[in-house]
Amino acid sequence: MAANGKAMEETYKMVKTILVSQPKPERSPYYELEKKYNLQIDWRPFSHVEGLDPKEFRKQRIRLEEYTAVIFNSKNAVDHFFRICDDMRVKMSPETKYFCLTEAIANYLQKFILYRKRKVFVGTRSIEDLASYLKKHKTEKFLLPCSNLGAKEITKYLDDMKLDWKDAVMYRTVSSDLSDLSDVTYDVLVFFSPLCIQSLYDNFPDFKQNDTRIAVFGNTTRQAVEERNLLVNINAPAPEVPSMTRALELYLQKSNKDQA
Repeated sequence: MAANGKAMEETYKMVKTILVSQPKPERSPYYELEKKYNLQIDWRPFSHVEGLDPKEFRKQRIRLEEYTAVIFNSKNAVDHFFRICDDMRVKMSPETKYFCLTEAIANYLQKFILYRKRKVFVGTRSIEDLASYLKKHKTEKFLLPCSNLGAKEITKYLDDMKLDWKDAVMYRTVSSDLSDLSDVTYDVLVFFSPLCIQSLYDNFPDFKQNDTRIAVFGNTTRQAVEERNLLVNINAPAPEVPSMTRALELYLQKSNKDQA
């Protein structure tokens, strides 16, 4: 991926093009920014998920039918859990209990099971939200479907609660092929996770920032950028800046003040 020439000479240089390292959504406040500031905003996932095949999964020596409860922290976890069950011809008991970190995950679960309130427990955001349900059902044998990256906060919490649980790697997150962008220049690159930064360097080992502005969401993403000796120009969340679009707009108000 090409950068924009010589090193940055001014803090707020005109922005005309932005690359967001996520899939393109149907609706997004980014589209309002695009019109307001006459921008070109492109979307490209920097990483993607690949499922383990049954042969790979069997190496973990996990018998799915032995578990009486399953904890889901993402839609990917739901997808790949039931995919593995199908591939291995495993039928979970109708009495299996499912613990979902968010309502969106619980709603998605309805694609795979007959939803009954007595066996589906829902949080609002994190594993702590499920504490009362987990305590009530602490005699269950819990399975945590996850990616190769694991789920550190969840596993620590389950250990602290002294539950009988096991994590099961069912899919992996890998860098996407971005080779077609090798000669493309963007004024701003928007990153949402350290994986995006890893993918950037997997694809472009000699990447130099030069005039390219970098926008990051979250402390771990910021840390990954700074570890590469890159400059973070736009940062979210921050006080009074809850979203990336808000952070971008505050920057654009200065860099593109004649365009608003």
